[in-house]
Amino acid sequence: MKIYHKIMLKFWLATAIVLFFTITYLGFTEGFDKWVYYYVFVALATLMYFMRKWMLKREAKHLEFLENQKENQK
Repeated sequence: MKIYHKIMLKFWLATAIVLFFTITYLGFTEGFDKWVYYYVFVALATLMYFMRKWMLKREAKHLEFLENQKENQK
């Protein structure tokens, strides 16, 4: 599962970067009045990256807590 989480973390970061540069390029070539609204997708991809990163840290802390709790019961 850890490999999947790392892949998805990198996926959302790469998606945000590719979208940003693509939308910026299209904005310069075709006009920002048409493409400025697509920056919402960049913001969503960036938000997904940070949410996933936060959840991975939270999961690691929870697993550590469960291990400590299991050791204390013995």
